[in-house]
Amino acid sequence: MFGYRVPAPDEAMLISGGRRGLGGAPFRVVTGHGKFVLPIFRKTRFLTLSMCEAEVVEHCVTRQGIALKVRAVIAFKVGNDTESIVNAGQRFLSDQDQMSVLTGRIFAGHLRSIIGSMTVEEIVTERQKLATEVLDTSKSEMAKIGLHVDSLQIQSIDDGDTGYIDAMSAPHKAAIQRQAQIAQAQATQAAAEAEQEAARNQAEYARKTAIVQAQYSAEVEQAQARAAQAGPLAEAHAQQEVLDARTELAERAAQLRQQQLVAEVVKPAEADAERIRVLALAEAERMKIQAEAAASYDRVALDRMLIDQLPQIVKEAANGLSGANVNVLNGADGLGEIAAGLVGQGLTILDSVRNNLGTSEGEGKPSDLKRYLGAPGNRGQADGGRNDGPVEIQ
Repeated sequence: MFGYRVPAPDEAMLISGGRRGLGGAPFRVVTGHGKFVLPIFRKTRFLTLSMCEAEVVEHCVTRQGIALKVRAVIAFKVGNDTESIVNAGQRFLSDQDQMSVLTGRIFAGHLRSIIGSMTVEEIVTERQKLATEVLDTSKSEMAKIGLHVDSLQIQSIDDGDTGYIDAMSAPHKAAIQRQAQIAQAQATQAAAEAEQEAARNQAEYARKTAIVQAQYSAEVEQAQARAAQAGPLAEAHAQQEVLDARTELAERAAQLRQQQLVAEVVKPAEADAERIRVLALAEAERMKIQAEAAASYDRVALDRMLIDQLPQIVKEAANGLSGANVNVLNGADGLGEIAAGLVGQGLTILDSVRNNLGTSEGEGKPSDLKRYLGAPGNRGQADGGRNDGPVEIQ
């Protein structure tokens, strides 16, 4: 917009004309925002607030009287506060490059002053202390001209041809060289040991490789041998399986034939034998029953025959007495006793014959009884009848 001015972020806008600024400054300071400026009646200028650099190369003499060439770099800028901007604007607005020149001169003076109070050893070993002292002594002067120092770096210190710094560093260099040589020797030894270890590892690896290769070769040869034998072995196994199958088939056929023979021959024979045995047992049982029935019939017939023959037996006994000389001592009672004795003897003979015939083989038959009764011994037994009374026979 016409008449409206805005400063950059790293600039301060200075407006002159009209009322004065802070502390009676001939301009007003505007930063961070725009401002409407009347043309012709107001004038604007811009002061940089960015970082600036100043390099200092100064020949200094130490407290020991040794000349040193010191190189330093200063980083500075205009302060952000209004007072610093006003101070810097009044001094460097028309020629802002003069800020670096003036800053270098200020620090060169302070650098010579501080190095003159230090030894070379302090300057070399305590550079930060040197920079801090230079900053502290120059801070007030830099503030007066509106500048603020951010850092001071001592870049180099050189003693020229005197060789003082080299002499000072000689023991350290020797120690460093000695340490370097020791380190080099240790490194060489370590390298040799590493090479030897590597050689041993290679030899061990070669040995293991040879062993593994030999094992692989043996396994390959075994596999090839098994492969070569696989065909004959498979054929032999197949033939064995065929023989086993044929043997099993023959055994099954034999078992089947045996079962057929058992079903066709043994079982019918056993059935016939069982039938014959059952028939024999039945026949034997029948014959036993018939024998028992016949024996029972024969005993009944024997008893009947004995009863029928009893009178004959008594008669035969009486006939035996007919030719004997018998004296009857007690009269009629004696004759009665003789008759009773004859009958008793007949009954005794009957029981004897029955018992003998009952225990003899064939259980006794009517024809045997007749032979028994007709035998001389039995007749004699019948003739020798019982004598229970006082009978005398001569």
